[in-house]
Amino acid sequence: MEETKTIWDQAVEIWASGGWAMIALAIDAFIIFYFGSSIFFRIRAKGYLYVTEKKMKRWVKEPEKGRGPVGRMIRFVMAAHNLKEIGIFFDELNKTEIAPLNRDLKVMQTCVSIAPLLGLLGTVTGMLATFAALATGSGGDKTMGMVASGISEALITTETGLLVALPGLIFQYKLAREHAQYKAFLAHLETVCSQRIYKQSLKKAA
Repeated sequence: MEETKTIWDQAVEIWASGGWAMIALAIDAFIIFYFGSSIFFRIRAKGYLYVTEKKMKRWVKEPEKGRGPVGRMIRFVMAAHNLKEIGIFFDELNKTEIAPLNRDLKVMQTCVSIAPLLGLLGTVTGMLATFAALATGSGGDKTMGMVASGISEALITTETGLLVALPGLIFQYKLAREHAQYKAFLAHLETVCSQRIYKQSLKKAA
């Protein structure tokens, strides 16, 4: 317990020595991982990974048997009477399913890009504090303490900016793949549904 408290006190001390830029980095990190977690769980909640090709085609043929979010999507689009209508339905589906994910991914990508820049800003602020201490100080322990504080601020913010950006970049790459996979699934679903509607229209014409 005492060891945990010591580690916590050291972490707080290091954080405080990073200056005001650490607050901006903390907010940026929160936004990155909040949006990242939200995107990940929203995509996984669709359940499309568990829908096999055979199951998809069966649900398209008999929409009332569809289960989960994919089943609801199939029932929605299969209410179309022709290829033009199904195109409109899928456009609407993309607006509700893909557009919000695109928006949140862009926010996350922007925040990941900002993290090292915030760290660099803290570095500049720390170096300015160091130069100010050298310029105004008269030497001695007080001046050296101010110089050490400025250098510490510069290094800590640089390191924190990279520590936020690197995991965020990996997380962003993972989410981009998940997002692309989900878009590919919807594109394939549109093809299967369109083929079904086309076959139905041929039967009616015959």
